[in-house]
Amino acid sequence: QVQLVESGGGSVQAGGSLRLSCAASGRTFVRYAMGWFRQVPGKEREFVAVISSGGGTIYYADSVKGRFTISRDNAMNAVYLQMNSLQPEDTAVYYCASSDLRAGVRTRDYQYWGQGTQVTVSS
Repeated sequence: QVQLVESGGGSVQAGGSLRLSCAASGRTFVRYAMGWFRQVPGKEREFVAVISSGGGTIYYADSVKGRFTISRDNAMNAVYLQMNSLQPEDTAVYYCASSDLRAGVRTRDYQYWGQGTQVTVSS
């Protein structure tokens, strides 16, 4: 069982930055690929970024490439999402998730999810 807790969300103006954190419980964190997804009301949850268990494989959604950076600290059981040049369309609830299957881009690749943290970007 893995428990994930996100933090770092908030409200910023367009062009600003936020850093999301996701703290994971359990001694097997190093085995899991970790992903970030986001969701707005009425829409499906969408992939943002993923990092493999060892950090050697990273994928980003095209919409955030060049602006967001995912990283992880296996010693701290944590994964991060640095978000720069934020735009109003980045407004969503952001979720971190863990997968013992693969560094995937689909929600069904992930077994455990956090509760989400709200990010609001105003123009």
